[in-house]
Amino acid sequence: MKFNHSQFVFAREYRVMSQTELSKQIKGLSQSNLSKFEKGFDVLSDDIINTLITVLNFPLSFFQKNINNDIEIAHYRKKSGITKAIKIQIESNNKIIGYLVDQLSDSIDYPEFTLKPLDPEEYTPQEVARYTRKLMGLNKREPVFNIFNHLESNGIIIIEFDDVVDKFDGVSFITDKGIPVIIINKNFSNDRKRFTLAHELGHILMHITGDFPTPTHRNEKQKESEANTFASEFLMPEEGIKNSLIGMRLYDLAPLKKYWYCSKQSIIRRAKDLKGIPENKAKYFMIELSRMGERKNEKTIVDIDKPVVFKNAYELHKKELQYSDEELGQAFALPSDVIKKYFNFSNKSKLRVVI
Repeated sequence: MKFNHSQFVFAREYRVMSQTELSKQIKGLSQSNLSKFEKGFDVLSDDIINTLITVLNFPLSFFQKNINNDIEIAHYRKKSGITKAIKIQIESNNKIIGYLVDQLSDSIDYPEFTLKPLDPEEYTPQEVARYTRKLMGLNKREPVFNIFNHLESNGIIIIEFDDVVDKFDGVSFITDKGIPVIIINKNFSNDRKRFTLAHELGHILMHITGDFPTPTHRNEKQKESEANTFASEFLMPEEGIKNSLIGMRLYDLAPLKKYWYCSKQSIIRRAKDLKGIPENKAKYFMIELSRMGERKNEKTIVDIDKPVVFKNAYELHKKELQYSDEELGQAFALPSDVIKKYFNFSNKSKLRVVI
């Protein structure tokens, strides 16, 4: 039977095991032989391969698949500070989610991706944000209401995930079948989620989906800056917010946050960038937020809607296509614990079954 060696790496990393840890559990398997096998340079006996599969606890058919969902070209918000081990764990989760999104698409129609990528070498992030708002039918002077709905109705699949470390905000990537996906940390505040969603949307439109050549001078740091600039203009359009930022005072922050659904800190930065307040005043505001204990947890809470497309796709398979979780695991070549982990929700379905 022919196996895809990279799937063994995928399963091992998902189980959070090093080559040494895994090889110690299998009699007759050394770490060096496992390493060669995972690279496709060595042949293991059928008995050892079967034991490997048993220890990793993935179905046999999983190891014959070719799941890529290249996370190397994914874009993270605030990845700095994450250890290599945690990064591998997060990327394994991302690959599984991307694979599940693709598998569900075999039987349902997701909303079509209708947004237009624009080359940041030709357009500024602000111009990309304004054009995107226009495509979405957003008033150029008003906040973005129901941000999850706007992104999902335009073909971006969003998953909130809570089994992640605090330093992980979000990530965006394209699945093997070309579906844009955003994964965000479910545990963060609503205003932080909104900025993360807008930031990742910027990556999708400027850095991921468009077939643009990337000059060497545009490194990851610059791309992050572009995504932040996009997010600020997308959530707080200059034409709508600038006048209210001129001469802004500290007690203006709470009402501005309630109106724009953005954090006080992002409003301060926006006021500084749009020359509404000088830099020294922005620093003073930040110091005051720290003094009041609001740098990590701001007191004013904003509303946010919920992502539904991924949940609805699952519900369609359960209710209309009559799949049990066990049958989904068999169909997707995944163990039951993976199915339970990522499909631990319930929602009414509004998607359409592919006939």
